[in-house]
Amino acid sequence: MLLQIPDTKIQDASGEIFEFKQLQQQFPAQYESVFPDRMAAKTIVIIPSLTLDQEILAKLDGAIHYEERLLCLLMLLRMPNTHVIYVTSMPVHDIIMDYYLHLLPGITNYHARQRLKTLSCFDASAKSLTQKILERPRLIERIRKSIPPDHVSHLACFNVTEAERTLAVKLKIPIYGCDPDLLFLGTKNFSRKIFKECNIDTPTGFEDCIAEEDIIHSLFKLKTTLPELNKAVVKLNDGFSGDGNAVFSFEGSPGNKYLQLWIKEVLPHRLQIIAHDLVYESFIKKFLVEGGIVEEFIDGEQKAFPSVQCRITPSGETDIISTHDQVIGGEKGHVFLGAHFPADKEYAVAIGELGKQIADKLKSYGVLGRFSIDFISVKEKNEWKHFALEINLRKGGTTHPYLMLQYLTDGNYNPSTAIYLTANGQPRYYFFSDNLQSENYKGLTPHDLIEIATANDLLYNGSIQQGVMFHMIGALSQYGKLGILCIGATPEITIELFNKTVEILNREKQEDNVSTRTNNIQKVIL
Repeated sequence: MLLQIPDTKIQDASGEIFEFKQLQQQFPAQYESVFPDRMAAKTIVIIPSLTLDQEILAKLDGAIHYEERLLCLLMLLRMPNTHVIYVTSMPVHDIIMDYYLHLLPGITNYHARQRLKTLSCFDASAKSLTQKILERPRLIERIRKSIPPDHVSHLACFNVTEAERTLAVKLKIPIYGCDPDLLFLGTKNFSRKIFKECNIDTPTGFEDCIAEEDIIHSLFKLKTTLPELNKAVVKLNDGFSGDGNAVFSFEGSPGNKYLQLWIKEVLPHRLQIIAHDLVYESFIKKFLVEGGIVEEFIDGEQKAFPSVQCRITPSGETDIISTHDQVIGGEKGHVFLGAHFPADKEYAVAIGELGKQIADKLKSYGVLGRFSIDFISVKEKNEWKHFALEINLRKGGTTHPYLMLQYLTDGNYNPSTAIYLTANGQPRYYFFSDNLQSENYKGLTPHDLIEIATANDLLYNGSIQQGVMFHMIGALSQYGKLGILCIGATPEITIELFNKTVEILNREKQEDNVSTRTNNIQKVIL
């Protein structure tokens, strides 16, 4: 039985929603005829906008440089008649673009450059990139004129909201992504409801919370239902990367008679909010707007955080693209830091099967494109038990590393074996992080990074299909922050590459303190 779709009562006086749906109806034919043909004339307009809660996003160091994560899609230029238009808030330096383009197999940098158009809003403000584009009608016209008249085209976005829908209609091209009318399916509320509908375990908890009183009452019900419970998690409906979460501790709580009153009194100073510098009053204000859930904090001696990446194609196929073991950390232990690919062989196949069930259910609602499902897994008595946590109806942190691996090796992940094989049948693994960060790295420019990586043999080597790829390079100098993807023939090699990279970056920066960077690079080369 399908869940009841919320009545959003959207007024479509302009006809925008109708026009968008008409555009989307054209996309399956494009997908089936043009996508399989590498020689077809097509243009992909890439909008790497994180159209998310901008207040929470602002807590991320170098948030604007997360737009660089979809530079992996420049690998589409390996198809000789494909054009790419890449739009960003601020210009991406040529050295970063060249870093990606030099990896294109069988295509010269010059040929790729002729088919790449980079455009910028020249706006570093705390708005989403898509909003910035919509405020610039001349830029929209420039995008439209950059699409050759004989090309079919579509938008590739990080996530799809009403803003991306408006942009698609203005450009008159479809989006390879989920209709924003279905975004409610990716909220924490409806994620739990879909898991229950699929008979998949999810933490004990309560949906449809819309006020501070609901949080208090739900915490009370949780503790009385699970007397041994030590912690609970309060989640904003649209939180991401753990930054919309808050943890409540029941330590020192009284018996049931006074429990609810106690929770009400201690909640403002006991609720640990994950997002940096987000105070209780602001969190509750967001909760009143978004709503959210309250659920038990799953604990265990052996715990993992796997995720499944899925795709529903325009032709109606549901695919399990990949599985990952997420690294969760940060000051309060709830922030997504990176991941290992694939997930642990002890449970990768099992969570892939759970992901397929959920993907098939989402397909029945009309979901399209890439999305991920996060789990928490606990090992007890030699058996893993999996709890589904949330659905992310968008590209995510695990999208770009897997796409990069696939573009570089022409391989695929087999969900029935949990093994990734390259085109020549060799297994590959990776470890990646968006949060390789140190105060010591501040001041290192993109030029410095490329020089250091080249001098120390850190760059990806296409002949052996192993090595290191960097992303979010633009965040390095100001924030000391960098993304890293380490690809290897074994899991051990991926960690060795990561440790080697950190060791070299630390060593180079330490040497900067006593001599010039240029001399350091020359010294290393010699």
